[in-house]
Amino acid sequence: MEIQLLELGTGKAAVIKQIDGGYGLKRRLTSLGIRVGQTVRRVGSGPFNGPIVVEVDRARVAIGKGMAIKIFVEELRV
Repeated sequence: MEIQLLELGTGKAAVIKQIDGGYGLKRRLTSLGIRVGQTVRRVGSGPFNGPIVVEVDRARVAIGKGMAIKIFVEELRV
């Protein structure tokens, strides 16, 4: 079942299944290493309703919640 990246629990890993957005959003996310088929792990979120932090290819990346709601993932069951 696909959920928004924003809904993924802290410490959970998932595979990106879909990105709903225009060319600019997809290009920006690709530059950060976030693309369809990539495995990501949610590390946490910033204070005061700030950005969420995900780990991609052993690098931590902070993305805004507006971006996170456009990324659909499938949680990996371990």
